[in-house]
Amino acid sequence: MTVRRSSSAAPAARTGACRAPDRPAAVGRAAALVAAGLVLVLLVLVIVRLPWLGDLGMHAATVQRLRHSPLAPGNPLVDADTPSPYYSPWMLLLGTVARLSGLSVFVVLRLAAAAGLALLVTGVWRYVRTLSAHRAAPALALLSLLLLWGTTPLRWSGFLGLESLALTVSYPSTFTLGLAFHFWAWLTGVLRREAGWPAWLGPGALWAVILLCHQFSGVVATVGAAATVLAARRPGRAVWPGLGAGLLVGAGVLGAWPYYDFFALFGAGSGLEAVHRVLYEQPVARFWLVLPGVAALVARGRRERRDPLVVFFALGTAVVAAGWLSGHYSWGRALPAVLIPAQLAAALEVVGGVGRRRLRAGWTALLAGALLLGGWAQAGALGYVVPRGALPAVVEDRYRVPWTGYHWITPWVRYGDVVMAEGRAARQVPAYGPYTVAPGYPDFFLPDEARRRAATGVYFAEGTPGAVRRGIEREYGVRWVVAGPGEPAGAGLRVVARGPEGEVLYAVP
Repeated sequence: MTVRRSSSAAPAARTGACRAPDRPAAVGRAAALVAAGLVLVLLVLVIVRLPWLGDLGMHAATVQRLRHSPLAPGNPLVDADTPSPYYSPWMLLLGTVARLSGLSVFVVLRLAAAAGLALLVTGVWRYVRTLSAHRAAPALALLSLLLLWGTTPLRWSGFLGLESLALTVSYPSTFTLGLAFHFWAWLTGVLRREAGWPAWLGPGALWAVILLCHQFSGVVATVGAAATVLAARRPGRAVWPGLGAGLLVGAGVLGAWPYYDFFALFGAGSGLEAVHRVLYEQPVARFWLVLPGVAALVARGRRERRDPLVVFFALGTAVVAAGWLSGHYSWGRALPAVLIPAQLAAALEVVGGVGRRRLRAGWTALLAGALLLGGWAQAGALGYVVPRGALPAVVEDRYRVPWTGYHWITPWVRYGDVVMAEGRAARQVPAYGPYTVAPGYPDFFLPDEARRRAATGVYFAEGTPGAVRRGIEREYGVRWVVAGPGEPAGAGLRVVARGPEGEVLYAVP
């Protein structure tokens, strides 16, 4: 069955010319559904295992603080009374679930991962349905979002490549992107119904929640929403008052959120540029498989100048390019606003493109080849659930070995204790309830962050006098020290336990 692509203004489910289903179309539809199902099974297995890599410790620590003190959680990483942008509505809900149920933080994060994945899949399905009525469109769109990247995987929260999603499926970014797809579908429906201004209040509040839950994904959601409004054909008179009302509601929710000052984050950019510069590196290796989607956008733009995906792509490209030209490399986190419309266009051109049968067959073959190559490039995601030795060596070479964690310190270290640690230990120890002296991640709201980092560096520096170390311990209330094999920790400390990787837990007298 071939369905002509719907316009941006008319409901897709009521447009297009239908032909009698043929065998190749049915086979292709079944293949797309099976492939998407297998990918989802893989992600479910990843959730069951919950491999510890990346920023899992940061999010676990956030849930810990909200679980123990939901009204005044303090800094999630260090013993300081400061706000944190990690205290979002979503994390507050997770902390409440942990507090009321008694479940461990890591079980709650598994539940969060399952909810985030379900929200993402249903959001993609809803949004794609506003663009095409073809039954295979949502499955093809999901596969394109996960696999049409490049041959060098980019693992970063808010990016939907399969390896990246397997790593970040329990993070707030996955939940937030799922909300974004639902937000775009909701906004499209409001525009098509030409609803009055009260209908905009709900999308406005949802927009604010998205921004609070993951600020970078909130930028992507905002770009997509702007594209949806700009692409609407002949917006009714109620659109602009409604849009204004929705923006006012959203701004009110952002300003009223009590856990951190959202608008203060606009001054945090200078401290984030260096770490985000990598997003602009190796663009060909990381994104070249999305080029068929760019070609599909050109075709869509020729058929409909105000196509929503074309406008989405143009706005996203403008933001990312402006970040590169101005040196604001943190704007590279808006790259999904470039990739998502191109990936969706590649899938939709196969099921709804206009042209001769041979041309559509060519698009199908091109997309299938790109998806297969993308799947091969993202095969490292199998390493989260498949043991070594079960797959060919060429795939195992891409495996990322999960960290072992620091559960081995918990028989002695209690919630709220201060642990002197650096490197990976500083990023993981707070997940179990203790604090560290210096945060394992940059913290815009922590005024003495630089001093804490300097103190940690001095403490572990070889040749630091014992009296200096004792002074640092007293200043920050350090009760425990986690040091790596051969790492100087000074005399006078008592060895309490040794970890599986040779690290040592010391008790401070």
